Amino acid sequence: MFKWLCPLILLLLLSCSKPEEKLDVKMEEARIHQLMDSWHQAASVADEETFFGSMSEDAIYLGTDKNERWDKSTFMEWSEPYFQRDTAWSFHSHDRTIYFSTDAKNAWFEESLDTWMGPCRGSGVLEWDNGEWKLTHYNLAMCIDNDDIDAVLRVIQPDSLLPPD
Repeated sequence: MFKWLCPLILLLLLSCSKPEEKLDVKMEEARIHQLMDSWHQAASVADEETFFGSMSEDAIYLGTDKNERWDKSTFMEWSEPYFQRDTAWSFHSHDRTIYFSTDAKNAWFEESLDTWMGPCRGSGVLEWDNGEWKLTHYNLAMCIDNDDIDAVLRVIQPDSLLPPD
């Protein structure tokens, strides 16, 4: 009887455990699109609360300048004068692609952006936390056509050994 009791107890314990919550990937993809669209919109109308409220407390923002690596609090401090205006900045996203971890608790994305700087690309990481997505990492990059790289390098690295024109 004892040899049947252990497997029976194990089976009962396993059947009583709460199943892990499965996220509907299509629904979560739509929620992430909405979150990111709202995040960009918040910057365009200088809504600091929505913009920074969409980010996790330990979020990182990488800007286009080589020195722009901000944690959330530093980014908030730096951007405060921009959010005092009618618009902080205005980026319009398109062609966003979202990917999920196998457990659907993390997501990452890439998006094309129309900005005052010209075409840019954003990429980011989100975490599922307490029933909502939070942006934990965002990287903003300017897009430069390969044919224009030499001209850009002459500006950012004037002393480099570039081939002559």
